[in-house]
Amino acid sequence: MRSVIYSMGVSLDGYIVGPDGGFAWTEPGDDVFRFVTDEIRGVGVHLMGRRLYETMLYWETADQDPSLDAPTLEWAALWKPLPKVVFSTTLTAVQGNARLVSGGLAEEVERWRAEPGEGDIAIGGAALAAEAAELGLIDEYRPRVHPVLVGGGIPFFPRRERRVDLELVENRTFGSGVACLRYRVAR
Repeated sequence: MRSVIYSMGVSLDGYIVGPDGGFAWTEPGDDVFRFVTDEIRGVGVHLMGRRLYETMLYWETADQDPSLDAPTLEWAALWKPLPKVVFSTTLTAVQGNARLVSGGLAEEVERWRAEPGEGDIAIGGAALAAEAAELGLIDEYRPRVHPVLVGGGIPFFPRRERRVDLELVENRTFGSGVACLRYRVAR
């Protein structure tokens, strides 16, 4: 059965976006970029909220930018054909290999888990990840912890009133100081 993963860059104090709405501090160096590229190879579908979808729209045409280097073009070539499911109540259409839905996260996850095929089900965006966590759908948390304190913003982990035990599966630290962690939810 496919695993549901939540993988994003996060500040040491726990935020994916700072109080000013910025996240430039998550821009990966070459080593972390290769790690993220390898991670996306293992994804079969990416479920995301509207804000993340709009941020990632750049990658739908990035392959047309002649100034991009080979590793960036490789990532774009992996991202563009990847099936995406966008959860939004405000969008009326999506582009690329994306499908728009307005609700039913648990049903969507179960549908993808039941379909034959390879690859994890990635959850992207804090609000959607919080909903997935509340529903007990996330199998693995994969924060890429950046050596910065941003002091507030949008948290990586949802704030909730129940404990979730995790098992450390993998950890890697890069020269840039970024620590990539992989925790499986203990069930």
